[in-house]
Amino acid sequence: MMKFKDFGLNETLLDALFHMNFEEATEIQEKAIPAVLSGRDVMAAAQTGTGKTAAFVLPILEAFNQERTLRGKRIRALILTPTRELAIQVAYDVANYSKHLSLSSMAVYGGVDTEPQKQRLIEGIDILVATPGRLLDLAHQRALYFDELEVLVLDEADRMVDMGFYGDINKIIDRLPASRQNLLFSATMSDEVIDLVDGFAEDFTQGSKAHAAVEITISPQSTSAPNIDQWLITVDKDTKSALLSHLINTQKWDQALIFIEKKHAAAKLVAQLEKRGIEANAIHGESTAD
Repeated sequence: MMKFKDFGLNETLLDALFHMNFEEATEIQEKAIPAVLSGRDVMAAAQTGTGKTAAFVLPILEAFNQERTLRGKRIRALILTPTRELAIQVAYDVANYSKHLSLSSMAVYGGVDTEPQKQRLIEGIDILVATPGRLLDLAHQRALYFDELEVLVLDEADRMVDMGFYGDINKIIDRLPASRQNLLFSATMSDEVIDLVDGFAEDFTQGSKAHAAVEITISPQSTSAPNIDQWLITVDKDTKSALLSHLINTQKWDQALIFIEKKHAAAKLVAQLEKRGIEANAIHGESTAD
């Protein structure tokens, strides 16, 4: 297992990692960091939780850790994410890794006022984390320009495609300079993600480079613990709650977590279980804490 010091990262960056108790690299970091540091384009398939954020953020910070005047409303690296929550998390990680470096970063996303985001962009930002819709809004308002962009990262590319951002991503890519480094990270390389890559394959395989992108695949860990029994029971819709009650009683389950599609169906199931003497409660997106 490689240690972060083995990648040749600067001491300031290593010191931040040390204080975060990061010493040994994960598999995706071990494979991706050298490729990104070398300036290669990267297409990586890695599950959430494998440490992929550091796999692309650390080499970007290493490359940007030099004196450079940033023009107003310009960005050097763009990290596209599918959701506001992920944008906030990635921006938080960037800030933690770079806290001892003279680099600026921020996140832009929908659901909040654009004005504070536009104000922060005025002086330029080294690393911008963004959701596609809000980024296009800001671009249309001329709050930022992409002519000095050096690195594009598509994070959770499969989720962005699944959420309907395919068109927005292509609109963004059309605005970017051809000479840039492209990094794509996705839990799966679905047909839609491959189509997305094919849409700007020339950038991925050529651009300012004369060689193809590095392709990395990290095999997912087992999706369930070995001591969990799983089985499938096919049953008519009208008898599902009765069968569930029977299983809870005969198997003597003290606790059970039951997933169900809709909140009104969850409330109905709770009522059915309680009629059979089984204590139950429903939790959903509109639940409130007592």
